[in-house]
Amino acid sequence: MAIYLLQGVMLALPTVLTPSPFRIYLITEVLQHGFRRTLPAIFAPAITDGPIILLVVLILSRMPQWMLDALRFGGGLYLLYLATNVVRLLRRTTGPTLRASGGQSARQSLGRAVVVNALNPNPYIFWTVVAGPILMLGLAQSLATGLAFLLGFYGVFFVGVTIVIWLFSAAGRINPAANRLLLGVSALGLALIGLMQIWGGARALAGL
Repeated sequence: MAIYLLQGVMLALPTVLTPSPFRIYLITEVLQHGFRRTLPAIFAPAITDGPIILLVVLILSRMPQWMLDALRFGGGLYLLYLATNVVRLLRRTTGPTLRASGGQSARQSLGRAVVVNALNPNPYIFWTVVAGPILMLGLAQSLATGLAFLLGFYGVFFVGVTIVIWLFSAAGRINPAANRLLLGVSALGLALIGLMQIWGGARALAGL
């Protein structure tokens, strides 16, 4: 059981540290709305990954490729939409201190995070190719062993992502001028990843 717990921990570390649409979205949220309102959005994978795990690991032996391509394309469009909203915020506000007018509730932040993660093909690929087989082997030994793997993975994932967005939040508070810069870089990241997903998804769906 300890081996599976350790495997979950080791798989979670690069997941936290590697840039992804979900992580970049959280950074844009914390820079606009602060740490407290963004914190619930961290747990979006707890909502989306459950059905993904059931779909990929317990129902399907392999996710249809066309579905991943369609998710990639749709997710790219949504990321471009989010990046556009950030650019609009940057253009209509002046000065170093930047916060979205009116803000948004923690529930709205969580809802958007759920959409971002559900339209991201990475969790489907990750659970199909990497984590799914390990989880199935653990469950074949015992339910507790499989749960130990999930505990190790999600424990490190949620703590790690919380630390990451807190650091960005602190950077924005300590140096308000950095808030605009970091938000602009995050918007650029969202746009670039969105364009890459649209391009890759469109080419795959077209059979190119």
